[in-house]
Amino acid sequence: MEYLVVIEKAGKGFSAYIPDVPGCVATGATPEKARARLAVALEMHLAGLAEDGLPEPPPAARADYISVSQ
Repeated sequence: MEYLVVIEKAGKGFSAYIPDVPGCVATGATPEKARARLAVALEMHLAGLAEDGLPEPPPAARADYISVSQ
């Protein structure tokens, strides 16, 4: 199963989140560090859902780019 990960510049570092998994976020000094920390956070989040008897949220978010002329 694959989830869309959004990584954004945030202050002096980066933040990462998964739109399909509300509350699952992480930060890091680099985009790679934020993504790695998010992977750990996702594992913990999904384990918590399973422990509570809740289903994993299905991946549904998509991303694309749009060009604008200047």
